[in-house]
This record gives sequence, C-alpha cells and structure tokens, in this order.
Amino acid sequence: MKKFQTTATLILTAVTLGGASAQDAPPNPYLSLQNEMKQSIARGNAWLAEQQNEKGYWGDPGLPAVTALALTAAVRDPSLDLSKPFPEHIEKGFQWLLSQQKEDGGIYNRGLAVYNTATAVTALTAAARDVYEPAIVKGRNYLISQQWDIDKPKETDNPNDGGIGYGSSNDHSDLSNTYLAIEALRLSRQVIEDGKHGEQPELDWDAAITFLSRCQNLTETNDQEWASDDPKNKGGFIYNPESSKAGEDDLGNGQIALRSYGSISYAGLLSLIYAKLEPTDPRVVAVKEWLGKNYTIDENPGMGAQGLYYYYQAMSKALSAAGIDRLPLENGKTADWRKDLGGKLLSLQRENGSWVNDNARWMESDAMLVSAYTLMALEQVYFSIPGKP
Repeated sequence: MKKFQTTATLILTAVTLGGASAQDAPPNPYLSLQNEMKQSIARGNAWLAEQQNEKGYWGDPGLPAVTALALTAAVRDPSLDLSKPFPEHIEKGFQWLLSQQKEDGGIYNRGLAVYNTATAVTALTAAARDVYEPAIVKGRNYLISQQWDIDKPKETDNPNDGGIGYGSSNDHSDLSNTYLAIEALRLSRQVIEDGKHGEQPELDWDAAITFLSRCQNLTETNDQEWASDDPKNKGGFIYNPESSKAGEDDLGNGQIALRSYGSISYAGLLSLIYAKLEPTDPRVVAVKEWLGKNYTIDENPGMGAQGLYYYYQAMSKALSAAGIDRLPLENGKTADWRKDLGGKLLSLQRENGSWVNDNARWMESDAMLVSAYTLMALEQVYFSIPGKP
C-alpha cells in the first residue's frame, strides 16, 4: 500500500496549501463545519452500508457505478483508517466490483461502459490497495481505448474526436463521460508511474484538449461555428460539441448559441486542470469567470433542480483542484464556497442519514446514488479545507 497517496492527498492533488507551520497558523474558521461534516459523513455512510445487497453490490447490479460511488464515499470517510483492513461490507463490495471486470478491462454489465468503468477505477484507486493494481491498469487501458479518433486517424477533424462517450461506437462523445474518464486516469496514474506494470498506453491529451475546447463557449479557442462570446454563455461549457442539455439561445441575425450550464462547466474546469492547462490559459480563465457570474448553491445553473447533486459533486471537485479558496463573483465580492456548499448539503440530509433529489432526471430520485454523490462532495470539502493534512 506504500505507493498509494492517502485519501486526503488524492483529493488535494492540485491544491496549494501554503507553507505556514501549524504553530503559526491562524484559528481554523471551518472547525465547526468540519466537525458537523464529519458526523454527517459517518451517518450517511452508515445509511449506505445498510442498503448494500448481501452479494456486495448497491442498487442495480447492471450498473456497477452505483456500487463504485458508494465504495468511494466509504473509503474517503475521514473516520476510516486506510492503514487497517477494511470493514467487512467494504471488502465485500470491492470483491463484487472486481468480479464485474470484463476481458477488455471494462467494468460494466448493461451498457454505459465508460461511466461504469471510470467510476470503478476511481473507487479502486481511492481504496489505496496494491492488490487492486492489475484491475486498475486494465480499467485504465479500457478507458484510453474509448477515446474517439474517427474518419482521419490522428486528426481531430470530427467534432467528437478526442472525447469519450458511453462506450458505443454508434453514439457520440460527450463531456460528462470524458471528464469522468480523465479524472479516473489522472487519479490512478500513480499506479503506472514506477514502470512496475510495463509500458502503458496514454490518452491523446492534445486531442482531448481540442475536444474540451469544442465544448466551451469561447470563440478564441473553439473552432465550431456555434461557439459564442455573448455575455450569458461566454466561458461556460456544454454537453458535447453539437448539443447542450440546457437548450439554445437565439442571438439574432441567424446566430444560435448553445447554452452553457453549471454542472458541465465545473466538469469542464476540472478536465482542463487535469489536462494540465495553466491557470492563465484563456479557457481556464473564461470558465472561472462564467462560474463566478453564475455562482449558486440553490440550483444547477441553467438546469434548475435537474442533476443538482451531480452539480454539487462536480463543484466541490473542480474548485478544490483549482485551489480556489474564495470564488470571485460578478459583483466584485467573493464566495466562501466551502461554507456555502458544506452548509447546504448538511441542511439537506434526511433524518435517516440519506439524501435524495425531488427531481428524478439522471436517476437522482435514487437515494443511494444521490447519497453517494453528496458524501463525496462533503468529503471533498472536508479534505480541501486549508490546513487539513
């Protein structure tokens, strides 16, 4: 287990915490929130443990992603000591997840192969167990094999090129699957860096960046005709280079803008960071500005209650990775997003320890899925607080 980073270090991969010693550090303004979050996370994980099927999985066995998300939430719990053997239910869950891996390296059952595999690789990496390395390596290879490169090889002539879709050659690539795959590949990279598993394939990062750029409303870097710099959409992201889940805006003169929206814009920011673009890159600057203009914890901007908990999780990961303590807003003020988001999620927890969205789109009426999303978001906030180990 020695090569793996701790849960906290994994979560804080891209965060700079400063060099002050503990003795010189000011009082922790998040202490009360930390304590409340830790208790809330423990309650939520206890509820999830009660929902586990006796065979080891959570929810629908046809969708290993639900199990993977529940396991990620479990092993990132700040109360869990990763240096010790896992509690029985966590070990059982991982054994079930491993048993779903296919010959091609994917971890899936009934479609959505990339989504299921990416979440599984992230869970296996978060577990910090050397014994899971072979499965992680096979999963990484599967994800890399799903990157689109059609028509003219090695040329990003098709809008889908460089991205990753659900795993079917007959669909399209999209930013949601691409971001989850990029996240899984970046977090699990530690497994292959020492060469122990031999030479490994690599994602075409240049092509991936081209795809990401084609999902952003920014004419400076997006070569698609629909890209717009209108004030409402500039800098934000859409679902794929040809459509937005949030619909369209008629700008007049025959110009139609695909609307930027919240959850996918945070996914875009995180993807740009993991693709190692500099903070000064115009794409990174522009999406941060859009997120500041549209900052809220009451809805998924552009989508309302749809995908709200997916939004919370993407927000926590992206702002942590960006190293943002206070997000600049359009009015010149800044948002303490940790207190805002942490407090909001605490207020939404139900008496039994779970969370659920009243809006059912994207499976968010499933309390197991939503509780896993929320726990991961709370854990991200918890470990991103300046001064945490």
